[in-house]
Amino acid sequence: MTQGDGAMPEDDGMCFCCGPRNPIGFKLEFEMTLDRRMHTLWTPREEHHGFKNIVHGGLVATVLDEVMIRLLYALGIHAVTAELHTRLLRPLRAGKSYRFESRVVEDKGRLITAEAEAFDAETGEKVASGSAKCARVREEFGT
Repeated sequence: MTQGDGAMPEDDGMCFCCGPRNPIGFKLEFEMTLDRRMHTLWTPREEHHGFKNIVHGGLVATVLDEVMIRLLYALGIHAVTAELHTRLLRPLRAGKSYRFESRVVEDKGRLITAEAEAFDAETGEKVASGSAKCARVREEFGT
């Protein structure tokens, strides 16, 4: 598969976020709710820092992206992220747990829009949010 050819991506268990075979991955576990939202819990470690005592924002964006894509797959929608926007509201800290959740906002056939938020698991304070435009892969879309 070459980037942009629309072929179905293959899962080899090495996903950085959820892959059981990835020795340095997050190994996130996901739960679908009755209201069609996806949830996961992430506790960053010290090696996830960018600046001292602050979790790298790119890793926060990665988990936001993953919780959105996992929701689409759970709903039977095979898609990849085409565009991702992230808003970091508060610094995340190593050793604290954060709850991420996502929902589908709009489904226009080939393009699906999803949103995600991250909350301090202890206080409930929102710490980050994101949105993604995701493109269905060709095999599912029928093109």
